[in-house]
Amino acid sequence: MQIEENVRTAVYGLRDHKFRSFLTMLGIIFGTASVITMISIGEGTKKQALAKYQDLGVSNIIIRDKDLTDADLEDVRTKFSKGLSLDDTKAIAEIVPGVIGIAPQSEAKLDAMYEDKSAKATVIGVTPEIVNILNYRIDKGTFIISDHSNRQLKVCVLGANIARELFSYEDPLGRNIKLGDQWFEVAGVLQTKALFTETVGELAARDLNNDVYIPLTTFSKRIPKTNLLLSELKQVTIKLESSERLIESSDIIKSIISRRHFNNDDFSIIIPYELMEQEKRESRIYNLLLASIAAISLIVGGIGIMNIMLASVLERTQEIGIRRAVGARRSDIMGQFVTEAIALSITGGLIGVFLGIVLSLGIGLITEVKTSITLYSIFIAFGFSVLVGVTFGYLPAKRAADLKPIESIRHE
Repeated sequence: MQIEENVRTAVYGLRDHKFRSFLTMLGIIFGTASVITMISIGEGTKKQALAKYQDLGVSNIIIRDKDLTDADLEDVRTKFSKGLSLDDTKAIAEIVPGVIGIAPQSEAKLDAMYEDKSAKATVIGVTPEIVNILNYRIDKGTFIISDHSNRQLKVCVLGANIARELFSYEDPLGRNIKLGDQWFEVAGVLQTKALFTETVGELAARDLNNDVYIPLTTFSKRIPKTNLLLSELKQVTIKLESSERLIESSDIIKSIISRRHFNNDDFSIIIPYELMEQEKRESRIYNLLLASIAAISLIVGGIGIMNIMLASVLERTQEIGIRRAVGARRSDIMGQFVTEAIALSITGGLIGVFLGIVLSLGIGLITEVKTSITLYSIFIAFGFSVLVGVTFGYLPAKRAADLKPIESIRHE
């Protein structure tokens, strides 16, 4: 019964001073909205960052042939290393346990042309296995299949960007494009893939959407090397049964390749799973920092509640004295003001949650910043807003409860 009385009294008090109550809640509203918005930006950034590593396959190991200067390349070749080759892939398949797929690929920078349009492209010679190993998803048409490779057909699959640049709104399937001085028929178009804008070894600044894929057998026959000393392959992707033995397997692979390359430092090994775990750790710190900055707004809002309620105690001194004189206990007065603080913080928290969701969705729609609203961010923001209200409402409530009835009634 006493709780109902406190709630009713608190509601009447807030209703009689609407504008003051609204101003008091502003700090809580913007603080709660800030926490939700900041965390949603952090979560969106994290998901976007992790997507590129997931596209590379969390149980994959990638070997990249290093980009060497002509002088270094000549030096490596004189030391008996012929670079990354198909023979390396055979050795890995025979020796490394748990390998369930290997995808070799060659690369060349060429101009892609269709009618009067042209674009810079990375032409990649691949085998059909790569579509499953590197999680390639077809938007239309088909990917490279065994028949294309076996017959060395001049077919290609376009990345999302290169397809838009060359064909705009025209359907590219069945059209012929020119890669360098060779004509290829478009067999398919890939879905958009995540960008590598951060430094990730040999994958630094790589936009996979500008790639054009052709059969590896066709690449070896039709695409001439710009330098005869270049390796047969640019990359080899090895898929394992699970991610549990990635480190152990990568050490074995490194030992095999080093021995076959006569200990020349002409390759690098990338483990997407390790990069993804590192990204998760960094994202947790980033989210914590964003949430901490936003939480300062809530604390400022709590200080606002305390200041306004202290002023309210002073303003309502006679009312408090009369209530004490007719039998209200210290706990009743304290309960009234604590309830008012809770009501302010809950109302402000609910409005802040709504505003935070709207802001997060708006930022995602209007800007290129990706946001992701999570349930835990809403609970954290709302819970913290209530905690702030109770904490900063306690001092004014205690001060009101400590007022002496006689002095309160005589107060002007």
